[in-house]
Amino acid sequence: MIRDIVIYPDKRLKLISKEVVEFDSELHTLLDDMYDTMINKKGVGLAAIQVGVDKRALIINIPEDDSDIQLKENTLEIINPVFIEKDGVQKHQEGCLSIPGIYEDIERAKHVKVEYQDRFGVKHTIEDDDFLAVAIQHETDHLNGKVFIEKLSILKRKKFEKEWKKRQKNTL
Repeated sequence: MIRDIVIYPDKRLKLISKEVVEFDSELHTLLDDMYDTMINKKGVGLAAIQVGVDKRALIINIPEDDSDIQLKENTLEIINPVFIEKDGVQKHQEGCLSIPGIYEDIERAKHVKVEYQDRFGVKHTIEDDDFLAVAIQHETDHLNGKVFIEKLSILKRKKFEKEWKKRQKNTL
């Protein structure tokens, strides 16, 4: 089922998501709905809070090669992520389904190593130093009540806020 995306500046995006303790059918439905929603909105990642659920759950599905194909079985479901390592620096252009149409170069760690659980509660570790590392950091920020524009310089942030308010007025 496709769910509504929470759009900035909705206060729910500031919530710190709660740890998932029950790996049940409710969680599985949430993850399946998140996949359907992400694909429908042409995203590569989605945190549960972006569909209004404050649980520490996120999904990522980066299309293979240069195709736009995002097979469900290639979806990385990350529950209760914990960074074990973060080092290096990279800049990457990021966008967000909760801030549609805005893309900015954001600086993040180049390499990450993360411990997490899957939909059944089984623990895993993942390590990456490419776009997946960026995506994991971006989506985990959502779980911690942060959106990517908060990483902008004060000047760029003020410019964004002004443009965003103007755009929101025009869509009403």
